[in-house]
Amino acid sequence: MRPVTTGSLIGWTALSAVIPGAAHLRAGKRTAGFVLLVVFGAVLAGLVVFGLQLTQNAGVALRDSTLNAVMIGAAVCALAWFALILFSFMALRPSRLPRGGQVVAGIMVGVLCIAVTAPFAFTASTVKTANDLLDAVTAPDIASPGVTASPIRAEDPWNGRKRVNFLLLGGDAAGNRIGVRTDSMTVASVDIASGNTVLISLPRNLQYVRFPPSSPLHKQFPNGFDAEGQGLLNSVWYYADNNPQVMGGKNRGAQALRDAISYTLGLHIDYYAIVDMFGFAALIDAVGGLKIRVERDVKWGGHFGTAGTIKAGYRQLDGEQVLWYGRSRVDSDDYSRMARQRCVIGAMAQQITPATFLANFTKIAAAARHMFRTDIPRDLLEHLVPLGLKVKAAKITSLQFVPPLIYSGDPDWKKIRTLTTEAIRESTADTGTVAADATAGATPSATKTKKPRATPTSNQDAAKSLDELCGF
Repeated sequence: MRPVTTGSLIGWTALSAVIPGAAHLRAGKRTAGFVLLVVFGAVLAGLVVFGLQLTQNAGVALRDSTLNAVMIGAAVCALAWFALILFSFMALRPSRLPRGGQVVAGIMVGVLCIAVTAPFAFTASTVKTANDLLDAVTAPDIASPGVTASPIRAEDPWNGRKRVNFLLLGGDAAGNRIGVRTDSMTVASVDIASGNTVLISLPRNLQYVRFPPSSPLHKQFPNGFDAEGQGLLNSVWYYADNNPQVMGGKNRGAQALRDAISYTLGLHIDYYAIVDMFGFAALIDAVGGLKIRVERDVKWGGHFGTAGTIKAGYRQLDGEQVLWYGRSRVDSDDYSRMARQRCVIGAMAQQITPATFLANFTKIAAAARHMFRTDIPRDLLEHLVPLGLKVKAAKITSLQFVPPLIYSGDPDWKKIRTLTTEAIRESTADTGTVAADATAGATPSATKTKKPRATPTSNQDAAKSLDELCGF
């Protein structure tokens, strides 16, 4: 073998980090060189197969077993590449170099060892963060109190359902409040076959909601929820959490609100997810903001909007701006705010791509750990990924119960159910899917409301697409 210079020794060692066995072949150790090449080829083939499996079912990446395997694999690869660099360096016999060359080559190879192990260490750390996050925010093997958990079967994760209904909540636990008030309440009713989705928004000030006979609050409020003198829907969670003697246990707020909304819409709520409003701003910042069409100036802060103004037009909004775009009631009302909140949800569905998510994962994980809670079982997450991709490419329509369609102080419960059923039927009409769950459950009580009923309004054109509503 021809003598090597300091530069060529460093170069061949570096090449071995990319093509294992190159340094051994240069040193005349052909058997070792070819073995390393074959092993490297087998590893690459295995990674390609694994990648193809993920492209066919991206949800597999969220399995606990998959994440653990990736962590272990990354650790093994870090050690293997570290050893590879050292053995490749030694195979080239650096002792033949002058003393100065040996020092320079040794330093450079040491730096190279650290450089090749860093990506594997970063991968292992990121995957561990993801695994811990999923364990922290998802439900354990048992469901919410009072709800019987169904096993998640790979062949039919939805247990024969044609629709799945998610209750999406924005919880406001600001410093000037005691407890959580759910100021944003939207049901996402998703057709499993097509991904077509109806976003059904309920106003925070919907009054005197009823509870099913199975709920402890049915006996407490037989004529409708009227706690705190007003009985606003956004107080149901707060009331249940603060009256465990009525609910039969602590931390039953989610179940109480689930019961109320299920009974109101005539839909079985399968899962809920709650986001802390102020943590939500950090999440939006983590993905680089959202592009939103602001129809008119939105002022925020106090009663007169002295803290800031979000100008009309197509805007790239940061986390704080998106938060106040969805929350501000200055020169506005709850119903306008509901419409803006649905536009925020729609913008997130369209603009947060898998690439954006992965590129900002560490920031997203840090924000989500402190702002997100759900009763979705961990084992179901892998099946939510393909469903989410369907939703992203499908038709999303929106329905909100606001005047003159529905008067929040004097709700027409039968009309709310009818509108919900019609919106779901129209959403699935082009797929031939029958919304069987849309009429599930008992009809809410027809008990006379506390105020004269408003003049009936037309049921037509109640649901709109987000493209129409938000200008996407």
